[in-house]
Amino acid sequence: MSKKPRRKHSPAFKAKVALAALAGDKTLAQLTQEFEVHQNQIVDWKKQLSERAAEVFGKSTEPELPPIDLQALHAKIGQLTLENDFLEGALTKAGWLSAKR
Repeated sequence: MSKKPRRKHSPAFKAKVALAALAGDKTLAQLTQEFEVHQNQIVDWKKQLSERAAEVFGKSTEPELPPIDLQALHAKIGQLTLENDFLEGALTKAGWLSAKR
């Protein structure tokens, strides 16, 4: 029993199959035979098309995330590093932290 090589389908082919599935003219079994694609794959492409169809005509329905202030994050990382180093030194001097660490 030999395995078939993995096929890569173009976005145009995926859209064609998904639109045919959405049309509802043919059954899933008929589409499977016509396009030689597994039923689960057709269902997935149909679901993706129906979820992302709004993106074709305008902006995405997902809200945009606010921009991240990297400078503030780097400052916070530096502050926490200093605090950790200070506490490590203090705990080592107090004998609460082993020097092997």
